[in-house]
Amino acid sequence: MTEWTMARVQDRLESAADVFAQLPAVKPTGYFNAWPEYFHGFADQVGQEPEMKRPRPGPRQITEADEAMLWLRWLERDDARIVWLRANRQPWKKIGWEVGLSRPAANRHWQYGIALITWRLNGRVPSAKRSRRFVVENADRLSRKIIL
Repeated sequence: MTEWTMARVQDRLESAADVFAQLPAVKPTGYFNAWPEYFHGFADQVGQEPEMKRPRPGPRQITEADEAMLWLRWLERDDARIVWLRANRQPWKKIGWEVGLSRPAANRHWQYGIALITWRLNGRVPSAKRSRRFVVENADRLSRKIIL
C-alpha cells in the first residue's frame, strides 16, 4: 500500500463527509406523510431546469467513510471536531465561533489533527515529548528520514 500523506487524509475525510451528506435522513419508525403527492402539470414546469439527483453512495464508499470516521478517535475531542467541520467545508470563521478559538489557532489544531492521523495511518506514533510543530512538519516525510 502507498504511503499516506496529509493531502490524501484530507481528501478521504472530505469524501466521507460527502458520503454521509448523501445518505437518506434517519426517520422514526412509522413515519409517513398523509398528504397526497402534488401533480405538477406542464404549465408548472415550463422554463424550469430538471433536477439532477446524485446517485447514492455505494457499499465501498460507505465502508471507506466509516473507516475515515474511526480515525477521529485518535484525536482529542476539540481537534476531532475541528477536523470534521473542516471536512464538511465549513469556513474558518464559523469553526472558530463553534470551538471558541481564533481562526489561526483553529487552523493549527486542524493541521495537527490531520498530521496525527497521517502518522497513525503510516504505522507510527509520535512521542508525547514532541511538539505539535514537529508532528506537522514531519507528517509527509514519514517514509524518508525524519529530521530530529
